Amino acid sequence: MRRLPWVRRIAAVASLGDEKRRQLFELVTASDQAVGRDDAALALGLPRSTASFHLDRLVEDGMLAVEFHKPAEKAGPGSGRPAKMYRPAVHEVGASVPDRNYDLAGELMATAIEDSVAAGRPVRESLLAASYGTGRAMAAGSGSLEVFLSAEGYQPEPDGKGGFVLVNCPFHRLSDGHPAVVCAMNGAFLSGAAAGCGESEERVAKNSAPGQCCARITPP
Repeated sequence: MRRLPWVRRIAAVASLGDEKRRQLFELVTASDQAVGRDDAALALGLPRSTASFHLDRLVEDGMLAVEFHKPAEKAGPGSGRPAKMYRPAVHEVGASVPDRNYDLAGELMATAIEDSVAAGRPVRESLLAASYGTGRAMAAGSGSLEVFLSAEGYQPEPDGKGGFVLVNCPFHRLSDGHPAVVCAMNGAFLSGAAAGCGESEERVAKNSAPGQCCARITPP
């Protein structure tokens, strides 16, 4: 499942700062079935109106999703309207300022290690292949490379020449400590993303500007 956009993740984390909202989110995510307003209110000792308000706010913030079910104990004509029920839209959410994506880095590295062990190939080779393939799959259907880069936290800005500089590095702390590994991983991921968007992989070039991503996007 793709993560929520950065602004919505920030809003979601802020939303869970409310104790009642956090308790309701934990209640719904712990249930193996969708939870109704009455059951949620009863479980937490809240007025129904209070539970409804906070549940709907969690829906607005992208944490919960709504579905409707007729009460199981009622059937036939006159059995009433379907009840509004809540289920998790996400099971966890994380946000950082500036936007980082260490979960993606961990997934790429774990995939590479598994492939390396199974195929007996060098870890670096597996990492580049996993990064390229993931970037291509994730970017497919994005509409444009710029749209994809924005969604993934790179903060592309026009360079005045028809290309883009990437103001933010989603793997910043890792790249500081392990630049040879992480920058190669990032370059392969971006090359795959370019291919997934129907762009030339040659548009991804190295960038040495301080405070920016180690890659930039050259003009088409």
